[in-house]
Amino acid sequence: MRIGIIGSGNVGGTLGSRWAQAGHEVAFSSREPQSEKMKQLVAKAGATARAATPNVAAQTSDVIVLTTPWTAAKEAIESLGDISGKVVIDVLNPLLPDLSGLQLGTTTSAAEQVAAWVPRARVVKCFNTVGFNIMADPAFGADKAVMFYCGDDAPAKKTVKQLAEELGFDPVDAGPLRRARVLEPFALLWISLAFGGQGREIAFKLLHR
Repeated sequence: MRIGIIGSGNVGGTLGSRWAQAGHEVAFSSREPQSEKMKQLVAKAGATARAATPNVAAQTSDVIVLTTPWTAAKEAIESLGDISGKVVIDVLNPLLPDLSGLQLGTTTSAAEQVAAWVPRARVVKCFNTVGFNIMADPAFGADKAVMFYCGDDAPAKKTVKQLAEELGFDPVDAGPLRRARVLEPFALLWISLAFGGQGREIAFKLLHR
């Protein structure tokens, strides 16, 4: 699978590196793809990784993963060109600068805003409810951290489920894209617990009986 990572910080770097190490062709995006930082990231990710501008990363990929800060999301998306038909994984959380709450929610979500910006792409919300350290290793002994995802396109959701499984998560379909209105506040719960005394090595599990 060809995967373009838009935003190559901790989250994008971790997700992209793990998928590259699993054999996917990963393009990490940067305005300066030849920078030393990008060279180090590509070298760490392995032979199937490369660096490219955001436009090239998006145009040459089947799956686009948005991992920028929320405040930079619209500009980043506009730099990608026409991404009609592509699977877009929205990892964004519309956090306030001090992490005390969300800039939007309840009646809409970042995912729905992203879908409005790219109406012909297939947007799926996923990977927004834990930190990058859990993305690097979702295993807790014999248990796997749950990873909720939501979207309106069934084949796109199947692709995202596969990618989550490859990382070692327990992926759970949370329904249509509007369920991001729940998943984004859920991410805030993880952040509040992680920085409120529980530490970052925490995740959630869905129990059945």
